[in-house]
Amino acid sequence: MTTGADLTAAALEAVLPGRPLRSYPALLRTGSVASEWAAAGAPDGSLVIADYQVSPRGRADRPWKVTPGRGLGFSLVMRPRLPAKREDWLYTVVLAALADVCGAGARIEWPDELRREGAMVAAVGVTARLGAQGVKWAVVDFLLPAAEPPRGELLAAILGAIEARQASAPSAVLADYDRSCATIGRRVRMRLLGGTGPRVEGRAVATLEDGALLLETAEGLRAPVRPQDVREVEEA
Repeated sequence: MTTGADLTAAALEAVLPGRPLRSYPALLRTGSVASEWAAAGAPDGSLVIADYQVSPRGRADRPWKVTPGRGLGFSLVMRPRLPAKREDWLYTVVLAALADVCGAGARIEWPDELRREGAMVAAVGVTARLGAQGVKWAVVDFLLPAAEPPRGELLAAILGAIEARQASAPSAVLADYDRSCATIGRRVRMRLLGGTGPRVEGRAVATLEDGALLLETAEGLRAPVRPQDVREVEEA
């Protein structure tokens, strides 16, 4: 199989029949193409994928690396029925789905990664466009750096798991997410976005239906922190 042959539109049509998709040998970034497509009316579930990305980015504009012929980098257009204040719920949904697919030993690191034995297995980043009625559309960027060809079946499994999680009760998604989340129970220190990057520190006790991580501070206060507000997370 030649480099990227498993990710051509023809190859993916066999495992994702009827799904709107755009496939490229190389792009600057799939998220940019997906956002333009979403703004132009791309339907829910539309997919943009490339075998190689020059400058892929994750949450908080963090740089990613995609190796041609190996790994899986793609972007998914979603049109969820969510109020604006719950836009970060998509992190919970897609990470719970990735944990379903990646199986035993894979643990969620809030807010945006899945790891196994300390190594990053998958990462996600969410960009949402908000309107008067809530989330108009969102683009979720994905990176699975160690995926091996043929990658179409793995991609289909991920998309199927996301759709299943979207159809599940939020309480069930949260319960499974928290069981898979290695961050829960640890003391963490977070640098927030904006200004000089203020910090917040505490023990992670749970996640919430808006995607926030609930921290218990040394003073006994409980403070929710949303993924979009965080620059970095480290153990305290």
